[in-house]
Amino acid sequence: MDSIESLEAFYKRKFSLLPEDLREDIGHFNLFHIAPFREGKVTSVPYRRRDFYKVMFLKGNSHVYYADKVFAIKKQALAFSNPLIPYKWEQLDKMYDGVYCIFNTEFFHAYSQFDRYELFQPGGNHIFELTDAQAEDVAAIFAEMEREFQSGYKYKYDVIRNRVLDLVHYGLKLEPSTSLTHPQANAAYRISRLFMELLERQFPLDDHHPSIDLRSPSDFAEMLNVHVNSLNRALRTTTQKTTSEVISERILQESKVLLKHTDWSVAEIAYSLGFKEATHFNNFFKKHTGLNPMRFRNAG
Repeated sequence: MDSIESLEAFYKRKFSLLPEDLREDIGHFNLFHIAPFREGKVTSVPYRRRDFYKVMFLKGNSHVYYADKVFAIKKQALAFSNPLIPYKWEQLDKMYDGVYCIFNTEFFHAYSQFDRYELFQPGGNHIFELTDAQAEDVAAIFAEMEREFQSGYKYKYDVIRNRVLDLVHYGLKLEPSTSLTHPQANAAYRISRLFMELLERQFPLDDHHPSIDLRSPSDFAEMLNVHVNSLNRALRTTTQKTTSEVISERILQESKVLLKHTDWSVAEIAYSLGFKEATHFNNFFKKHTGLNPMRFRNAG
């Protein structure tokens, strides 16, 4: 299980070749239509993190997995992914329509910082089920983006960047911002956001990145250069949970992924997640799920 798929790996997996602009190492953008479902073959995008951004308009019955969370798309949805958040997409039946665009950080260099938007942040909403009217709006934005992409206009990528931002703001309007206005609350929000970024950068685990480095609240507080009590207060304000609770929830999510998507032993998973003994991990997992790890792994 490779933890990060690069743009180069993406193109080799889909087309066995690289576009010229990747070789020149400049900002990259591309747009694709989702291939229709073929009878007897379920389309699936493997669970991993990518080193590029992706905005998708999906129609049809499908599942998108973020850690242990499963988002069931029944009809149509607008979805966002970024380099911090691993995901897996699985198409369940005929996809009547679908389009997505991909771009790297350099494409928006000095234009916009995407990590400031909630839908690109760990813990934010990344998938939005759309009504028919909303689906028409999103389809129209993608259609305009595609027309510009296929045109010979000298400054077409400036227009495309604006259309990508139109999609971002459309998603944000579907889920009103939870940013807090009180100065003390804003400080708590900033600390919490930095903490969540540190936490998420440790995942997913694989053979090349086999264990987490930060495990305890004090580990994170030291990295953030704040007192552990300040970190706890910030997370209490923004999540209503303690630092330990947030860490435990994320470790539990990753443990479920490792049990379902790898052939690692329970002992190897326990070690990778910072447990000194496999029995400690077993007790932790059973406390939170009611099942021991092997029973969870073998469940249908």
